[in-house]
Amino acid sequence: MKASELRAKDVPALEAELKDLLKAHFGLRMQHATQQLSNPAQLSRVRRDIARVKTVLHEKASKQ
Repeated sequence: MKASELRAKDVPALEAELKDLLKAHFGLRMQHATQQLSNPAQLSRVRRDIARVKTVLHEKASKQ
């Protein structure tokens, strides 16, 4: 997910996106712990998406 796509969204949509990403990250961590994760690169991809969403949320909060 690109930062430009995230900047086009409003705050409630970003918070919902963050919630979904955190749930996905939890699921991936559990799969990794039980040796069921087929693509370990998904973990870092989701973690970076979480960071992008948090960054855009912080940018929007600092503008106000």
